[in-house]
Amino acid sequence: MKRLQAFKYELMPSGEQQRNMRRFAGSCRFVFNKGLALQKSNYEAGGKFLSYVDMAKHLTAWRNSDETAWLSDSPVHPLQHSLKDLERAYKNFFTKRADFPRFKKKGVSESFRYPDSKQFKIDSVNSRVFLPKLGWIRFRKSREILGCTRNITVSSKAGKWYISIQTEREIEDVAHPSTSMVGVDLGVAKFATLSNGKFISPVGAFKTLERKLAREQRAMRHKKRFSNNWKKAKARITRIHQRIGNIRRDRLHKSTSYISKNHAIVCIEDLQVRNMSKSAAGTKEAPGRNVKAKSGLNKSILDQGWHEFRRQLEYKQGWLGGQVLAVNPRNTSRTCPCCGHVSAMNRLTQSKFECVQCGHAGNADWIAAQNIVAAGHAVLACGGVVQLDPPVKQEPSEATLQEIILV
Repeated sequence: MKRLQAFKYELMPSGEQQRNMRRFAGSCRFVFNKGLALQKSNYEAGGKFLSYVDMAKHLTAWRNSDETAWLSDSPVHPLQHSLKDLERAYKNFFTKRADFPRFKKKGVSESFRYPDSKQFKIDSVNSRVFLPKLGWIRFRKSREILGCTRNITVSSKAGKWYISIQTEREIEDVAHPSTSMVGVDLGVAKFATLSNGKFISPVGAFKTLERKLAREQRAMRHKKRFSNNWKKAKARITRIHQRIGNIRRDRLHKSTSYISKNHAIVCIEDLQVRNMSKSAAGTKEAPGRNVKAKSGLNKSILDQGWHEFRRQLEYKQGWLGGQVLAVNPRNTSRTCPCCGHVSAMNRLTQSKFECVQCGHAGNADWIAAQNIVAAGHAVLACGGVVQLDPPVKQEPSEATLQEIILV
């Protein structure tokens, strides 16, 4: 089995190399936007969609033109790959996998890519990489590079430059070391509750730094736009956002690694996070209700990173030979695992579950995780209702649930 994996490191470029990288990223952004404008004007004139081959001819003309002669200062392969990105964006739109391509903004996702391994050199011993028209650049080698290199992407974030090296290597089909099956219920009060009675606490990255972020945003609002002080304030805000993202990704990677290493089959809810976090403001004609409370809930949901949790869990289980089952989330927190009775009255509070029919009680998140793993058994059985074994006398309560310490 072939495994594609990316290894990301922080670059340590000189001042001149940083200026050149900003120019290269700007050139790639310019080519993408110019190609998108050309595609739009061609469509409005009644023409057909221009393929990458046709767009590459325009790129040659742009590089030879007096108006855009500065494009020739950038390496040609990253510019060509920008047009390939544009073609792929259109194809994703035609297949309804993404929205219509939009123009790129300066300072947002600045990057460029060398798509062929023949275009660069990696000196792993001395922790440096050679890139065309940039020369040798040192990077912080935090781990070994495994496999044959395919391409390199250079990107900027919060004033720092990073390099992502995609590799390909052949690995043997592996069997998961564990044989257990677990259900995972995602929430806000508890980030993840497992059907075995363990849970993972939320880290609340955005909530932790929200006041500091708001203070910096207020300070930036009173500064003249695009002035030096405005740029400094914007850089501080960007660093806070990067800190929030780093904290969230750290918790997600630790959580998914723990779950995937200890369980062969993981059952999760097929949550539509985009729909769950939609605004409840409504319109002037039909204003929404409880808008402030819904806004706070949306903020908490997005702060947890449920979609990224599922994405990481799926690829890590695939690497280990495990499996992820996404089940229907309907009534998972309202169904009694003992008698199967479904009622909204079974869960009147966030943490307490008590069946109105048989009296079975326990922690609501743990009950939901039990129902999720039962639904996973039903999926494996290709249909049918799967009921849990009769519960033991002592059900895990809020006090008896065991927290997973991630280090």
